[in-house]
Amino acid sequence: MFSEYFADLTDSRQAGKVKHNFLEIVVMTICAVIAGCEAWEDIGDYIRVKQDWFRERLHMKLENGVPSHDTIQRIWGMIEPEEFEKCFRSWVSSVCGSTEGEIISIDGKTLRGSGDHEKNPLHMVSAWANENQLVLGQVYTDEKSNEITAVPQLLDALDVEGCIITADAMSCQKVITAKITEKRADYVLGLKDNQPNLKRDVEEFFEDVLNDPKESSGIQHVHTVDKGHGRMETRDYYFTTDLDWMLYKDGWTALNSVGTVVSTVVCGKNRTKECRYFISSLTDGKLFAKAVRSHWGVENSLHWCLDMTFHEDYCRMRKDHTAENMAVVRHIALDALKLHPAKMSLARKKRHCSYDDEFLAQVLDLIHA
Repeated sequence: MFSEYFADLTDSRQAGKVKHNFLEIVVMTICAVIAGCEAWEDIGDYIRVKQDWFRERLHMKLENGVPSHDTIQRIWGMIEPEEFEKCFRSWVSSVCGSTEGEIISIDGKTLRGSGDHEKNPLHMVSAWANENQLVLGQVYTDEKSNEITAVPQLLDALDVEGCIITADAMSCQKVITAKITEKRADYVLGLKDNQPNLKRDVEEFFEDVLNDPKESSGIQHVHTVDKGHGRMETRDYYFTTDLDWMLYKDGWTALNSVGTVVSTVVCGKNRTKECRYFISSLTDGKLFAKAVRSHWGVENSLHWCLDMTFHEDYCRMRKDHTAENMAVVRHIALDALKLHPAKMSLARKKRHCSYDDEFLAQVLDLIHA
């Protein structure tokens, strides 16, 4: 059963004051969020209205009835986030298909509603499996700048052997390339001004290549075109494993290649052009292009969905540990809805769960696997 993955969570309530079953509250809250509840009062109302269903479908005892929303909030504030995150990773590894060859995108997102005048908003670094379309894990930091230390922690918690790790320029650090290689994975990392010497080196090399065809010997090239909604975007990926010219490659573990993508967007009469640069451990240009393109999945399929479908930026759950824990609950809900094969949007699946008990049961059956 799904609840078994959370059975090891510590219930820190005083034994003599316990009225409601701890694990039942955890599972009922997850169900409520899957069904679209976004505030403690809504979660409490949902559990109260659905209590007969919880008894009949999930075989809950609810010996003392249903808890109030204040009780639910207090319990989620007491759960240790590290414990809950560990339980999440255990569950997702059971439902995720093979990650061999996966392109795993790592990126951070600030939970804007989790801060107040006394503390900064929580910043969460997540790992997104592009092929499986699932969140694999997450680590919390107080500030965006702490991503540099959070990424190695997240990688240590995941099995990424044989995968390709993609990340933006914040993660373009020697310690991170060392950690990825230690985990027996490959990487494609964005390169920007936080590594000024390396970036200038790579930028000047590709400027020469693009300006003089004679310099293009040994350069791998991939060309793609996307059209739709009156917009056309062409991407030209240039990639080389010949790094004899590079001056600043010392200290970068498994730095086997560098690449650039030149994106040209035509929309009506407007035309824009952008060049982005990358370092990589890969040696295949087509695989490099696929990894660069796939990295947008963490924005489009994870962060955008959390904001637009679960309204994460507006969430004011922030007392004690509630911000960290409920962020993971939203990840569980997103993964659960992604697992359901119905050909409908994530938002529509969530609405179905709110009024169609059988549909919710199907989602729960999938996450029990």
